[in-house]
Amino acid sequence: MKEEEKSIIPDEIISNKIYLIRNQKVMIDRDLADLYQVETKRLKESVKRNSERFPEDFMFELTKEEFENLRSQFATSSWGGTRYLPSVFTEQGVAMLSSVLNSDRAIAVNIKNY
Repeated sequence: MKEEEKSIIPDEIISNKIYLIRNQKVMIDRDLADLYQVETKRLKESVKRNSERFPEDFMFELTKEEFENLRSQFATSSWGGTRYLPSVFTEQGVAMLSSVLNSDRAIAVNIKNY
């Protein structure tokens, strides 16, 4: 991988997008979509097409309470009017997502993330 690809995502950006939910370090689908530079909808479609690759210990949907608790941690709400509860990905889920999306950007995010 080229040196400039390794430096496209500062460490602080990644670490600020990791949350502790259900005693697991996770990243939220929309944050991953932003990092991978794809629409959240496209990310979710890729996961759905490859659902057998994402068991509960790789990815899970937040409960309404978990989502509200997470939203309350942000001073301003940039969540807008989401229709669906977000999915979150564990370390293994992020790695699997990188392989499912199969892009240079996804690989760079995975390498920086863990």
